[in-house]
Amino acid sequence: MRKLKLHELKRDSTEEFKNKEKYPVEIILDNIRSAHNVGSVFRTSDAFAISHVYLCGITARPPHKEIHKTAIGATESVEWTYHENIEELVKSLKSESKSMIGVEQTSTSSSLMDFNFSGLKKPIVLVFGNEVQGLSERILPLLDMALEIPQYGTKHSFNISVCAGIVLWECIRQMKV
Repeated sequence: MRKLKLHELKRDSTEEFKNKEKYPVEIILDNIRSAHNVGSVFRTSDAFAISHVYLCGITARPPHKEIHKTAIGATESVEWTYHENIEELVKSLKSESKSMIGVEQTSTSSSLMDFNFSGLKKPIVLVFGNEVQGLSERILPLLDMALEIPQYGTKHSFNISVCAGIVLWECIRQMKV
């Protein structure tokens, strides 16, 4: 066994990636405090060929030194836009018949382990909230549903970038089947 060299991975160039078909999955990051988390989500979005990232509220946006450090160029390959008001954005996306899914622990959230993405309208919009407060109470009624990742330890949440990676992996895994 040996590690593959970068050229052996046969990855798309940034231009090739921009022009290829993406998965019908979009992400909203609302009020994310850490630019490192934002950069990590960009990098994960590139890895899974996510079609768009929406940045809202206080979420840092490119160009930003800390985003660049973790995104490693993914802000150039992944389409993104900034929207100050998440409520307006969610209402607009919902009017386009997109499935609005909050990633949050709620009284009606579904377990990611039992969830089937294939029965949803496309595209799917996954909404991730602040590292401490999670999703804002005011947008919960605007969402179609909420998902949560089962956890078995003493902590009540994952880091936002880890959470996004887990949810996106499962979403794309199901879409590839």
